[in-house]
Amino acid sequence: MLEKLRSIIQEVNGARDLTATLNIIVRRVQQAMGTKVCSVYLLDKNIGRYVLMATKGLDQIAVGRVSLAPGEGLVGLVSQRAEPVNLDKARSHPRYFYLPETREEEFDSFLGVPVIHHGQVLGVLVVQQIDSRVFDPEDEAFLITLSAQLAGIIANAEARGAVEGFSPSGLHAADPSFNGVPGAPGVAIGVAMAVFPPADLRAIPPRPCKDIKAEIIFFNECLNAVRLDISELKNKIKGQLRPEERELFDAYLHMLSDNALGTEVVNLIKKDNWAQGALAEIALMHVDALEQIGDDYLRERATDIKDLCSRVLFYLQQKQKGSTSYPDRCILVSEELSAAMLAEVPKEKLIAVVSARGSAHAHVAILARAMGLPAVMGVGDLPFAELDGKQLIVDGYNGKVFSNPSPELRERYQEIVREEVLLTSELETIKDLPCETLDGHRVQLWVNTGLLTDVLRSRERGAEGIGLFRTEVPFMLREQFPTESEQAEIYRQQLEAFHPKMVTMRTLDIGGDKPLPYFPIKEDNPFLGWRGIRVSMDHPELFLGQVRAMMRASEGLNNLQILLPMISNVKEIDTSIMLIRRAHRELFEEGHAVKLPPIGVMIEVPAMAYQVDAIVKRADFVSVGSNDLTQYMLAVDRNNSRVSNLFSNLHPAVLRVMQKIATDVRAAGKSLSICGEMAGNPAAAVLLMAMGFEILSMNATNLLKVKSVIRNLTMVQAQELLAKALEQEDTESVKALIDEELHNAGVDKLLRSSRTS
Repeated sequence: MLEKLRSIIQEVNGARDLTATLNIIVRRVQQAMGTKVCSVYLLDKNIGRYVLMATKGLDQIAVGRVSLAPGEGLVGLVSQRAEPVNLDKARSHPRYFYLPETREEEFDSFLGVPVIHHGQVLGVLVVQQIDSRVFDPEDEAFLITLSAQLAGIIANAEARGAVEGFSPSGLHAADPSFNGVPGAPGVAIGVAMAVFPPADLRAIPPRPCKDIKAEIIFFNECLNAVRLDISELKNKIKGQLRPEERELFDAYLHMLSDNALGTEVVNLIKKDNWAQGALAEIALMHVDALEQIGDDYLRERATDIKDLCSRVLFYLQQKQKGSTSYPDRCILVSEELSAAMLAEVPKEKLIAVVSARGSAHAHVAILARAMGLPAVMGVGDLPFAELDGKQLIVDGYNGKVFSNPSPELRERYQEIVREEVLLTSELETIKDLPCETLDGHRVQLWVNTGLLTDVLRSRERGAEGIGLFRTEVPFMLREQFPTESEQAEIYRQQLEAFHPKMVTMRTLDIGGDKPLPYFPIKEDNPFLGWRGIRVSMDHPELFLGQVRAMMRASEGLNNLQILLPMISNVKEIDTSIMLIRRAHRELFEEGHAVKLPPIGVMIEVPAMAYQVDAIVKRADFVSVGSNDLTQYMLAVDRNNSRVSNLFSNLHPAVLRVMQKIATDVRAAGKSLSICGEMAGNPAAAVLLMAMGFEILSMNATNLLKVKSVIRNLTMVQAQELLAKALEQEDTESVKALIDEELHNAGVDKLLRSSRTS
């Protein structure tokens, strides 16, 4: 059965659309189980009914024409229970509903299993037999297993149809939407631009080409480059191979000839398909066909074609790199966005981002918030390649993406955009006012940055310092480690732009969700692995070069603070401080008049919350990284959209640990700040202020919202609210408590993470 499952899934994965997907399923399942009938019913949300979408064994005329309401018939019973229904006398069951168009009256045995995706019943997979019998447990297990594996494929196929504006049953779908996780607040209306990882044939979207003749010449140049590579490889190792093995390279060269793949791709380009899209379409057509053949030798040829075409695609992408034309009002969509992808788009064109993977707490979502870009993350079934060039609405409040929106929907969202502009204008009036409560308690609002553009935006919003400069961002935007001098130049720009205000530079924090393309870190559990200070301690040459660059950049300015990330024991603090002092001594000996900057420790690992006494003996200041601290406390991968709803900075246990850290640090008389996203949540900021955090560091977008809320409360109100919050047992109770208090203060409009669209 396992081999049958693999074979069916493999064939279904090659289907081009929903109809092809479902037809493969019913045909292959009927064969595998030896039944007379196999059918698939899918829920069409536009009409609220389960429609017969494909069948092998029932009358084909019924496909697309017959449907059942939720709860109607045996199909409705399966969907209602969300569990299998296995009957030997289906027609005698009280829920049996006869559909005359299907001519199913001769079939008595019935087995239906739900197709469930992300907790929702997408449809029902049914097999039927003429004779009266209960299907074996093995049959039921097979169908359940298959259904579970097919659910994602069916959902993706449905999504591809929705992009074109059609429901599963072929009806016109008004304003098709895709649900994800709110990544960064705001609304954007623009044109999708799909970006994809290099040499991934299945990720390439179809696009027209500007100049067909030039595109053909360009394709042939890249094809010849790969031919040359294969020929050189053949000559290089010919002495190590037998004659029959060398013939394999001749076969590769034949596949790449003008009479083989080359001609087919060129013919598609002539039909106005760009070279990358034409190559991907031809390659996948051959790969999918060969993978469905039972012969092992021919299936291996599919791997050969995939490899060769990926090589050609790599050349096409490398030579076109830098010449990409981005549309005005560009919405970047991808399976998994990276900081480098964002940086490649001209800032005046980029208005929003959408990612099929990740969550609100992913590094890219944090960058989007810092850049003021609406973002939707974790849109699991997003057919991002098909969205390329489509009109989109991105709703960062509700985590929704609308494709090909109607004029009515566009107008509704345009109104939200106008409201946002008005609110921003209102907040601008307080940018030069101090952040202090109605009873005079003062809090400093600093910003988190990663790019120079962040600094300029931050100064415009009245930021009083930089609480976190993510030094890994410049590393992520390069193709190799930047030199000490290159780093010093980048850091100098940051320090000068904010002088004389303090700038806190975190040492290199890679690993987890922040990989470097030229320094890959592959681990089964990266967030508990080699990241942050652990990498720096294993590579002191990188650490020394970086802190030297920081101190060189601060010469004559003296507004630098150094922050150590991902500390999990005091030895890491001691070693880091020793290396920083060594670097300072070296620079002094080299003639640089630099002062030893204050050194701080990030509390991100829960264990360190219980060693504050040891930290404050060594560090000049303490900063809490609430993103990772929350993630580790709640055992929730903050990048995993499946569990992102469990991640909350307002969880009572998180609040109690924050309170403990604040109490211990303040008792030692050391400066205390927070640089996680929690600080930028106006609701959480009130509680942090009440705990005793002196500095709240956040993305610039939220700075004025936080200031407005704090200026409308007293410190006494905040402390009373904190006391009540610490008594709560769950996140929802904490949120309800804060909402009520801030509603009474008249600032609740600044808290809304969602709006009615």
